[in-house]
Amino acid sequence: MNRNLVLGGVLSGAFLAAALVSFVWTPHDPGALNIPGRLQTPGAGHLLGTDHFGRDILSMIMVGARTSIAVALVAVSIGMVLGVPLGLAAAARRGSLLDETIMRGNDLIFAFPSLVIAILITAVFGPGAVNAIVAIGIFNIPVFARISRGAAMALWQREFIMAARVCGKSAARISAEHILPNIANLLIVQGTIQFSLGILAEAGLSYVGLGAQPPLPSWGRMLADAQTMVALAPHLALVPGCAIVLTVLGLNLMGDGLRDWLDPRLRVARA
Repeated sequence: MNRNLVLGGVLSGAFLAAALVSFVWTPHDPGALNIPGRLQTPGAGHLLGTDHFGRDILSMIMVGARTSIAVALVAVSIGMVLGVPLGLAAAARRGSLLDETIMRGNDLIFAFPSLVIAILITAVFGPGAVNAIVAIGIFNIPVFARISRGAAMALWQREFIMAARVCGKSAARISAEHILPNIANLLIVQGTIQFSLGILAEAGLSYVGLGAQPPLPSWGRMLADAQTMVALAPHLALVPGCAIVLTVLGLNLMGDGLRDWLDPRLRVARA
């Protein structure tokens, strides 16, 4: 049994379950203000306490999980849907103008981190979850393009690809029918890693006010709101901080476990 995969799946599944349950139920209304009950420590009425406005922290964590997962999932999907075809096309036309154009475009995007891209986008369109998705998604495109190009280039020299070319198949058809299925495991693992980085990026953007906007709860903004009250109510920072750490840890463990499980060479070595 792969312990990393199991532990990562349990941690990731717990936060995914919390996000799904938040659609139909939360212990309290996450947006309800209760000034007389503010800054309560964890107890029977509020399992994780309340914030400086009296809002239930557990309810905000559950809805914040939904926000973080949604932003990261859509952003990674954008990067994968656009980046993988670009990488496959560059590998199929290795050394051509198309290959050079795609890879230099990737270098240009890599020169600007997602936070800088988010600042540029929000300067034009304003802050929000949608703009955070676009910023993180744009940064993910060259990641998947490079991964798919590097893996595909190694496969283009293999005998079964040469046989497909002899049969008259086009480069696009070979990429779709032979290359993509053989690099799918690598893309799945990379997708898991980028998903965890997407959650970190969303939290970072929300922390500086560029991500999800009030009244939508966000782990990053919960940390930002708590930074001036750490001495008075440390649970305000500890709870969302632990949520981010455990979620990212779970996804990284799951990615490591998936790599071991999907790679037959590693399975043989462990056996």
